Amino acid sequence: MTPFETIEAAAIERLGGLDELESRLVRPEPPESLAMIGDDRYLSVMCRRIFRAGLTHRLVDNRWPAFEIAFDDFELVHVAALSDEDLQRLARDESLIRHKGKIRSVRDNAIAMQAIVEEFGSMGFWLAEWPEKEIVDLWAELKKRFTQLGGQSGQRFLRMAGKDTFLLTDWVIKGMVHWSIFAERTTSQNAKREIQACFNEYMETSGRPLCQISQIISFSVG
Repeated sequence: MTPFETIEAAAIERLGGLDELESRLVRPEPPESLAMIGDDRYLSVMCRRIFRAGLTHRLVDNRWPAFEIAFDDFELVHVAALSDEDLQRLARDESLIRHKGKIRSVRDNAIAMQAIVEEFGSMGFWLAEWPEKEIVDLWAELKKRFTQLGGQSGQRFLRMAGKDTFLLTDWVIKGMVHWSIFAERTTSQNAKREIQACFNEYMETSGRPLCQISQIISFSVG
């Protein structure tokens, strides 16, 4: 496996300097900040990620104020109590994005988040307490507990929410192959755990969070 400093040097060269690299890197929220974010905000971010999948992000973001109004600011109690008739009405609302499956997922995910709140106190506390060195297991847990958070959606929800995570984008995978980090299929849970082990090693040697490590791998090749 290629030393991380070699990969970082290649990214710096491609981008034209360390300052340019640093300006592009995301920074995760500390655990105490994650724990303070309201459950309604997590539900809003989760649903925005789900609606972004397969659509232009700007389209979804421009309509999100209407979603906030339609779903009562994503207050869990209100959203979980929506009836089937309410969901059918919302799926016909032209101010929203008329996708029946994704509209229904808002209520489903509010109910799922209520279960986490009941068990752990809050969604934020649950995320804050999850160790970054086992982040791929959190991806699996999100997929199991929530609707439409498979594929990259769970990873991207965490990134949007500020939880430290790496992403398995096409460019990150290309970088892993290029630098002999991992060259097999990345879809199985065992493969993801092997990749996690590599990222954990890079996290220890570089002092960088997972999100920046995956970005730097991506920047190093494209």
